[in-house]
Amino acid sequence: MLLGCIADDFTGGTDLASALVAQGIRTVQVIGVPDTGEEVVRSGAEAVVIALKTRTAPVADAVEQSLTALRWLREIGCERYYFKYCSTFDSTPAGNIGPVADALMDALGMDFTVICPALPANGRTVRDGRLFVGDVPLDETSMRQHPLTPMDDANVVRLMRRQTASRVGLVGHRTVAQGPERIRAEFGALRSAGIRFAVVDAADDHDLLAIGRACADLPLVTASSGLAIGLTDTPRARPHGLTDGHPHAPVPFGGARAVLAGSCSAATNAQVEAARAVYPTFPVDPCAVVRGEDVVTAALRWARPLLADGPVLLHATQPARNVTAAKSRLPDDTPSRIEDTLASIARGLVDMGVGRLIVAGGETSGAVVGSLGVTGLAIGPEISPGVPWTWTLGTPRPLALALKSGNFGSRDFFLDAWERLP
Repeated sequence: MLLGCIADDFTGGTDLASALVAQGIRTVQVIGVPDTGEEVVRSGAEAVVIALKTRTAPVADAVEQSLTALRWLREIGCERYYFKYCSTFDSTPAGNIGPVADALMDALGMDFTVICPALPANGRTVRDGRLFVGDVPLDETSMRQHPLTPMDDANVVRLMRRQTASRVGLVGHRTVAQGPERIRAEFGALRSAGIRFAVVDAADDHDLLAIGRACADLPLVTASSGLAIGLTDTPRARPHGLTDGHPHAPVPFGGARAVLAGSCSAATNAQVEAARAVYPTFPVDPCAVVRGEDVVTAALRWARPLLADGPVLLHATQPARNVTAAKSRLPDDTPSRIEDTLASIARGLVDMGVGRLIVAGGETSGAVVGSLGVTGLAIGPEISPGVPWTWTLGTPRPLALALKSGNFGSRDFFLDAWERLP
């Protein structure tokens, strides 16, 4: 087992697993911490990604679950570890990136690692310590109005300093451009100065390759999925050469198609708008959910006669400004109620014969996967950067499942994704 990975949400897990498969690393994703590691070891996987639902959990819960995952990974023989978070650094001043990273480092006896959220393939770059989406600073994007993790600062160094008592430094692009040896030397200088976390600039995949090679001797890295292309390029990561990257798994038999969207990101709003012009659409009204109306039964009754004719779209997606305006009028547990509602709809759709399902939003994906009883995911073909098709493990019949981060994918993602199925 070359690499053990801990992802803070389910779409982040598939994002990283897809990146590892693309690098020729045979990878399996598990949902939560398994009871035993026998099945994973028997699969022949070289990397395992544990998908947790800790991004917005209370800090103590996020730390406890992450440490439990680390213990399990150590038990099955992993020696290198990867804490994966979102490329938009989704978090709050309380955490959970900083506290989880501190706890993992303490458990491994480490005093230095990197913070590397860059994902150039999806337009996320870090320049002078500031995180950009395209050419727009993070705090000037729709992420500023995110209902759970509003990002009011683009400076990753400052964001980390809010979340940890440890010292945080920066490795700038001038250093990164000089290659792995120069980056490694800067790591040593920062470490000697008492810096525990180094935010690293990265503008393109060439930078990530250099950073990954410089991290070859670090037992733990913390990053988006972007660093995978550099980390898996080192000789230590590939002692046995390349594989085909795909563990053997049953291919789903088809079935009806559906899209469930719970994210309120700008990207998902655009995708819902595009799909509504083509697919029959059922909007899940958050106010109806809060009032206790039987939204699940209504949604399934609506969907049943339509499934035979093609994909259907069911969504609770709203523009971020609407969500922000409604927060003062709705109970604090409204997001979790909506997640539970969408998860129940997903279970009902599968019972009615849906075998191919797209889910948009990290929290929504976590709820849906839990509702369906999925224990693991085999990684299939990539739909777009960071979003693969997956085949479910642990369900009565294998399902084709695409778990999409709210911020990922083109406007036509919900329309084009089916073409990538085998």
